Amino acid sequence: MFKRLLNLPLSGPDSCFLFGPRGTGKTTWIKETLTDHCYIDLLDHALFFDLSTNPEHLPRYFPKNKDEWIVIDEVQKVPSILNEVHRAIESDGRKFILTGSSARSLRKRGVNLLAGRALEHTMHPLTATELGDAFDLSETLLYGQLPKTKTSEDPAHYLQSYVNTYLREEVLQEGLTRNIQTFQRFLEAASYSYGQQINMSNIAKEIGLSNDTVANYFNILEDLLIAKRIPVFNKRAKRTLVNHQKFYFFDVGVYQTIRPRGPLDSQAEINGAALEGLFLQELVAINAYFRKRYDIYFWRTKSKLEVDFVIYGPNGLLAFEIKTADKVRSQDLTGLNAFKQDYPVAQCFLLYMGTNEMQIEDVTVLPIEQALRRLGQLI
Repeated sequence: MFKRLLNLPLSGPDSCFLFGPRGTGKTTWIKETLTDHCYIDLLDHALFFDLSTNPEHLPRYFPKNKDEWIVIDEVQKVPSILNEVHRAIESDGRKFILTGSSARSLRKRGVNLLAGRALEHTMHPLTATELGDAFDLSETLLYGQLPKTKTSEDPAHYLQSYVNTYLREEVLQEGLTRNIQTFQRFLEAASYSYGQQINMSNIAKEIGLSNDTVANYFNILEDLLIAKRIPVFNKRAKRTLVNHQKFYFFDVGVYQTIRPRGPLDSQAEINGAALEGLFLQELVAINAYFRKRYDIYFWRTKSKLEVDFVIYGPNGLLAFEIKTADKVRSQDLTGLNAFKQDYPVAQCFLLYMGTNEMQIEDVTVLPIEQALRRLGQLI
């Protein structure tokens, strides 16, 4: 339906891992891109039972043509078959596309990731570039960019089902925690930290868990690509900086679904975090798809000067401040101006909900929707 930016080297000899949270479109992309291929779906109960008890049976499902791609979907369900995959690559020159939720979760279980013989790629939620004329900023801030939210008649209901099902299948079935109710309470508490620095102690006290358990839960979210933490940018720092990381869910619609609402919750605060998170998820995707190789940070001093996102890599140093207002005030530039003072080589951008592009001294001011549509060129 939407042309994705993902580009696997299908004409080459290398096998590939394709990771990403469920629902980002991995299987759909593969079926549309490789119309004739061997497809082994580990969500099929009969296949799962056979291969989980007898991983050496895997070659029985291979096609006769050794040049044909072999897709193994949800490979993390039976990680023991990766030894057989490795053997088939080495001895028979077979080519595989292996999909799963996360490389980190497999590595932590000591699984053979083919010793570098398969390239790693990640599928992300849709981007403004991929959506083109179908991109609607207001709708996206509510429901995010998972492909099915764009086709569902009731995206809010789909997201609620997605959160409930995904957590049960990926968290419980992977044996990452035995108490889904406690984990659900943690998720709700963590949602208040979306776009904020993480205070483990406060979250632990709120839900009655130890700091170590809360830290482990955050690790689970990152291992499954459900969330991302970004560190403070401290290279050649000239000021005293904070040291806590900032936290975001991988998709703004997932955040909106998990985040509790009540009379004490400010809609403006929720909207501000959502806009910031949307920019981050687009930045992560574009950085990966275009192989820009930026590392992503934020910048905040002890005196509360702040820049929402800083990216640093071979192509330069860029700083982005995100604002929900439709007008630019002088105080909106304070953090960027301080960052520019410390890092004169930085390119600085303020993205806002207005409609005019401006240059205010060293800061380029852009409408956020325009910036998202041309993010590949900006970075």
